[in-house]
Amino acid sequence: MSRGLKGTFNGRQKAAVLLITLGPEKSAAIFKHLKEEDIEQLTLEIANMRTVTPEEKEEVLNEFYQICIAQEYISEGGISYAKDILERALGGQKALDVINRLTASLQVRPFDFVRKADPAQILNFIQGEHPQTIALILAYLKPQQAAAIISSLPQDKQADVARRVAIMDRTSPEVIKEIERVLERKLSSMVTQDYTIAGGLAAVVDILNSVDRGTEKFIMETLEVQDIDLAEQIRKRMFVFDDIVTLDNRSIQRVTREVENSDWALALKNAGDEVKKAIFSNMSKRLAEMITEDMEYMGPVRLRDVEEAQQKIVNIIRKLEDAGEIVISRGGGDEIIV
Repeated sequence: MSRGLKGTFNGRQKAAVLLITLGPEKSAAIFKHLKEEDIEQLTLEIANMRTVTPEEKEEVLNEFYQICIAQEYISEGGISYAKDILERALGGQKALDVINRLTASLQVRPFDFVRKADPAQILNFIQGEHPQTIALILAYLKPQQAAAIISSLPQDKQADVARRVAIMDRTSPEVIKEIERVLERKLSSMVTQDYTIAGGLAAVVDILNSVDRGTEKFIMETLEVQDIDLAEQIRKRMFVFDDIVTLDNRSIQRVTREVENSDWALALKNAGDEVKKAIFSNMSKRLAEMITEDMEYMGPVRLRDVEEAQQKIVNIIRKLEDAGEIVISRGGGDEIIV
């Protein structure tokens, strides 16, 4: 008769039972993905494991299978979706047990449930919150979601929130848990126990690259007044050289007329094939051949010189966009051309 896993085995022991059940070959493959200390602890558990009955093995396998299925449902549609499907398949209490085991045993990125929601719904939750709270939440969202939300905030909050995202470093688990409780009562246990890094320049650049041009311009102009160094750091990352491949042919052709051949040769020295193809296909064959020859005759060059040439071209692109002569496709509504 089974001893009953719930009252006998803890989580690590269940993992040991699972590895025993799977056999040495599959267990060895799993070990390749674990940390050394986890391998040591599991090996010790396996060594100390008493005889495991077939019923106990079956129960562990079933629990593992249910958690895997629940995790798949969560990734598809969130906690509510997973709970609904599992309730239909397993019944209310059983479904709740599976979800609880899953959230207790897995480390899920903070605010994962929010990323399943519509930006308009999220906005209703957070628009009255302090800018620091809004910034923390936006830092964990997808750039498109965060862009839609920051564009809908009152203008006096937009730049403040963007600045707070940019200068954000580490946030304690307690603070994250408290905010998560407000947004979703049942998900506070899903936050990781280590200090979590979010925000920073990369996060705010992703957001600003996805908002409409009007919102981006307003935020950047405000930041230039409040913190010119921060604004400059953000601006340098806003549109990188490799993003040229996102421009339409007409825009690339317009850019090529403004850039010196020597700058193209230097900037394309370490560029990817897609970037080179995008540029050369929008030049005359003769001009493309000339630049290619210049690149070959140039020999080794300093990376700093290449980056300076690339930044020079990026600055030209931004000036042409500001003048309305080219269009940079964005996540907001202003990429629609009529």
